[in-house]
Amino acid sequence: MNFSKRGKIELLDSTLREGMQSQGISFSVEDKLAIVKALDRIGIDIIEAGNPSTGAKELEFFRRAKSIKLTHSVLAAFGSTRRKNTTPPDDAGLDALIKAETPVVVIFGKCSESQITDVLKTTVEENEAMIKSSISYLRLWEKRVIFDAEHFFDGYRSNPKLAISAIKAAVGAGAEKVVLCDTNGGTFPDEIAYVTSEIVKIIDAPIGIHCHDDCGLAVAGTISAVKAGAVHAQGTFLGFGERTGNARLSAVIPALQLKQGYSLIPPEKMPLLTSAAHEIAEISNVRIDSKEPFVGHSAFAHKAGMHLDGVSKNSGSFEHIDPSEVGNKREFLISEISGKTAVKNELAAFFPDIKKDSPLLLRMLEKVKKLEHEGYHLEGAKASFLLYALKENGSFKKCFELVGYDISSSMDESTAKISIKVFDKTEESFASGNGPVNALDKALRKALEAFYPTLSGVQLIDYKVRVIDSGAATGAKVRVLISSSNGKEVWTTVGVSSDIIKASLEALIDSIEYILQKEML
Repeated sequence: MNFSKRGKIELLDSTLREGMQSQGISFSVEDKLAIVKALDRIGIDIIEAGNPSTGAKELEFFRRAKSIKLTHSVLAAFGSTRRKNTTPPDDAGLDALIKAETPVVVIFGKCSESQITDVLKTTVEENEAMIKSSISYLRLWEKRVIFDAEHFFDGYRSNPKLAISAIKAAVGAGAEKVVLCDTNGGTFPDEIAYVTSEIVKIIDAPIGIHCHDDCGLAVAGTISAVKAGAVHAQGTFLGFGERTGNARLSAVIPALQLKQGYSLIPPEKMPLLTSAAHEIAEISNVRIDSKEPFVGHSAFAHKAGMHLDGVSKNSGSFEHIDPSEVGNKREFLISEISGKTAVKNELAAFFPDIKKDSPLLLRMLEKVKKLEHEGYHLEGAKASFLLYALKENGSFKKCFELVGYDISSSMDESTAKISIKVFDKTEESFASGNGPVNALDKALRKALEAFYPTLSGVQLIDYKVRVIDSGAATGAKVRVLISSSNGKEVWTTVGVSSDIIKASLEALIDSIEYILQKEML
């Protein structure tokens, strides 16, 4: 099927408003300004930047946001229709929207009878009057108004006449588009498609969609609405939002643009999706789930031997798009089930001429199976894997030897003494740290930096411990994964032992030996 002529879908990102309602998410003014710039770079049309009536921080943001030079996006302030039984000029919320000085204003109004009578405690007639007068007032201030029809699908299900009357009131008062909101996140995609197609037929204004993810269907619901005629889609870039979140635009954008032929962002911006996702996650102080569609680290990662072999011959055999289209990359994972392709691919980093029938490759396949059986997790510790390969090949250059170590701990800190041998010279060092592993790390680097100055730029950036055989209680084996960085690259190493200190020290030593081996190659 040829989708190449499908039209433009306007995007509204609500990370800075709806996303702020997500548990664990809190943005400073600087955070919000940085996210605005990130969203503008990838070509989001409208950035819903917050509700200016909620406090001083929001007012400060809108004041400072005026000085940002945006190349694609426009900012929108968000608020509600006026309060019941009052007038727009007397409403503090509408006044705040005007003072935010954004070209676009998004306001929500009730479209469900139970919401009107039970929550607002007013009449259907007054609710429509609130919608009409609020929008008319904002239009007097030359604002582009988007009307979010709150609880629309629930309202349409129980009283379609009332729900339709509410959005007709918004259009009649000057709203440039109406957004159908699945506020409770409980509507299935087929119902969203049906209702959207019906509304498109009877409302003389562009229709949008706003889905929550309470059933895990927000992306599917958004796509269904667009295919049914919606020309405006709302969501948050990484799915942040109230309860279980909102539609993830990081999935909606490539799904509709690359696979259905709609235009959502400029084509040249599509390869920026993955880097933008990780930038926004970093600003938000969260980690992206590795299995996040399109932009996660595992989105194009292959582990099973059959998959690896297939992808290496024809990428389309187990990949629905080329990962580079969204700025991601393919990864072959090493494990006891991955086979020759993954092991060969990783060995090529140090042995570019390696062949599939190489004795080293065959030995490393057996080595991987043995190590995985012992509890090593090599798909997440490729630096340790490459060190094993160098040793197996006889090309490992010994840079130092651990002679011994000693650790003492108190309630406040730990102290490590470590002894190493380099070039037939024995060196001892002491260091204190926040726990025994931190102290060992400091002592080891301190002893080695005199011989290898580049280690001064290497830092331990992540430390994870996993109990492998919990049934053995306190005598259980543990697996330690350590990630290190020199500012240019990040590498991960692994250690396994029934002694957590020994496992940690094994991973620490590997982390240092890896970067030293690379420098000598």
